[in-house]
Amino acid sequence: MNSKRVLVVAAGGTLGLLAVVLVAMGNPANMGYCVACFLRDITGGLGLHRAAPVQYIRPEIIGLVLGAFLASHATKEFRPIGGSSSFTRFVLGFLAMIGMLVFLGCPVRAVLRLAGGDLNAGVGLLGLVAGVAVGVQFLKSGFSLGRAVPQQKGNGYLFTGLMVLLLILLLARPSFIFFSEKGPGSMHAPVWAALGAGLVIGVLAQRSRLCMVGGIRDFIMFRDAHLLYGFVAIFVVALVGNLAVGTFKIGFAGQPVAHTDGVWNFLGMALAGWAAVLLGGCPLRQLVAAAEGNTDSALTIMGIIFGAAVSHNFGLAGSPTGVPVGGQIAVVLGLIAVFIIGCANRPAAVKRGVSIGKGS
Repeated sequence: MNSKRVLVVAAGGTLGLLAVVLVAMGNPANMGYCVACFLRDITGGLGLHRAAPVQYIRPEIIGLVLGAFLASHATKEFRPIGGSSSFTRFVLGFLAMIGMLVFLGCPVRAVLRLAGGDLNAGVGLLGLVAGVAVGVQFLKSGFSLGRAVPQQKGNGYLFTGLMVLLLILLLARPSFIFFSEKGPGSMHAPVWAALGAGLVIGVLAQRSRLCMVGGIRDFIMFRDAHLLYGFVAIFVVALVGNLAVGTFKIGFAGQPVAHTDGVWNFLGMALAGWAAVLLGGCPLRQLVAAAEGNTDSALTIMGIIFGAAVSHNFGLAGSPTGVPVGGQIAVVLGLIAVFIIGCANRPAAVKRGVSIGKGS
């Protein structure tokens, strides 16, 4: 096993272990680490949505960004870049979040849910693979959001600076910040433990390039399973941990923060996977890239946060009782929107657009 594979396995295994530990310390069951869920909670904590059960500034996200930021500086990989179809990336991030909140989790949480015995997550993972597979066909046909270009150095620090501000707000607890009194947002590990776990995950994710969507993409396109080994490690370590502490419960019904509507579990994650592969990576990878100075990835995260706000303010998100009609419509419209974006950013479409622009 080469050193790069050892690193990605170590990163995945550590994430799986820390997820189990964070649940034991207070995080919701099968939600030791979930980028989508935690960004949703942060959105609520800032008052951008008013779903009272999911409002909390999650230090795991802050720690991840700070860890990746420090690692990128230590290895001289911090590079402020951007300008690559930034608004399109914002929209794709928004659409991906609509899908993830219908499913109730990101790719990381899907694996952690499956390791806890939640078979609904298996359906979601099949949808994720299907979405990535469709997106790969667009990549093969030449889909591109263009090349990012160097930015002023200060631009690369803004996203990490926002994370520092969030940490200050979490610790100061001013009256305009919201904290859930019940529900998933009220369940959390101690701040410093969660922050420390995030720092470790951030460093390892930056060094290993851990990304499940990227792993599925690379396997389909090149039969390269390198990145997938990290998610196998997450599953194995979390499974063993859940068995050891007695939190493993296999089945579809009665799973924590999950629903049993297989069609929308599948389609929600298909939307997330399709959007993410066009973006070049899952939410975890987008956070790491933003910490490395990529302003396009930072805008993608802003799109994800906007998606969380819209999902909860307009009643689109899934819940343990199922997926509302509005959420179902949003997923279908999201799939259509991603298809249009995919078609509009292939070489033939771009050339036609330039030709029309010159003639006007």
